[in-house]
Amino acid sequence: MREAGARPPRGSFALYVVAFVLMVAAGAALVASAKGLLESTRLLWASSMLSAAAIVVAALGLFVPRRR
Repeated sequence: MREAGARPPRGSFALYVVAFVLMVAAGAALVASAKGLLESTRLLWASSMLSAAAIVVAALGLFVPRRR
């Protein structure tokens, strides 16, 4: 039996790990773009897309229940 007001655990740790990896990859793409003195915007777009994907995955991680 559960206490009144106690919530079941939420959030998938694996999805948070995926979101973190995506953010690290976005940062790496941004650094690589800066090292190339912004010769191309392709890496900037890649960084933006990876960041957006990380946000979506992290938000999704809030709604996916943890495994018990």
